[in-house]
Amino acid sequence: MKSLYLEAVGLAGPGLPGWRDSRAVLAGESPYVAQELTPYQPLLLPPNERRRATQIVRLAFRVSEDALAGTKLPAAELATVFASAEGDTEVMHRINHALAQPARLISPTDFHNSVHNAAPGYWSIAVGSRLPSTSLAAYDASFAAALTEAAAQTLGDELNTLLTVCDLRMPVPLAEKRPIAEAFGVALVLTPRRTAQSLATLRLEDTELAETTLDDPALERLRATNPAARALPLLELLARGGGGTAHLPAGGPTLSVTVETVGAAHGRDGRAHGALPQ
Repeated sequence: MKSLYLEAVGLAGPGLPGWRDSRAVLAGESPYVAQELTPYQPLLLPPNERRRATQIVRLAFRVSEDALAGTKLPAAELATVFASAEGDTEVMHRINHALAQPARLISPTDFHNSVHNAAPGYWSIAVGSRLPSTSLAAYDASFAAALTEAAAQTLGDELNTLLTVCDLRMPVPLAEKRPIAEAFGVALVLTPRRTAQSLATLRLEDTELAETTLDDPALERLRATNPAARALPLLELLARGGGGTAHLPAGGPTLSVTVETVGAAHGRDGRAHGALPQ
């Protein structure tokens, strides 16, 4: 696969409240402290939809809006790829609980939000997008599968693409079978061509090498226990700058992602400063 360009990054997880505020931690310049995320009100959702938005919708908007802050591309002009290994686990839990009761009364709002593409559906309504949208799940390989799909869409169809991957904390008793202890989300804006805001190029290849792990024990626990957080080795490379390769679990051959930073100087906020060399 030929290279594609990374335009912007969005991030939310315990102790990682956004891309701008988390770069020093991911670069190893500041200690990682796993603090719970504060509640978030999506900026782009109209009030009625905001009231009905579930946890995964809010998390998806949080990281997507964070990524939009690093690009000049209009949200309506971005195709989307959304992935989650488990979907909206809170809605799933409430529906399962309702079905276990004698009356079996399911909330219409929960039923409405139970589909896997609820978050990108809310997003397309909020930003007025009519471009292609794909939703998928691939267990612990969900981030790698979504990145591969987004890269194929970006390069094959020459579409600027927003990739958003989120997984929530798993409620009891589901957590006994699928222990996801913390919520985590990541968003990437990908383009087929270089722009003035391009941060790096990404090149994807299959490999048989073992997946990349993290040196920080707490970050490694987060990576290993939330499918969306399998993106952390790639995010560490981006935060440190200078390039490198991250190997991500892909459900078969490992997905190798080679990062090469572009020639512009970048500030701590992850945005380009000054003109790119010709």
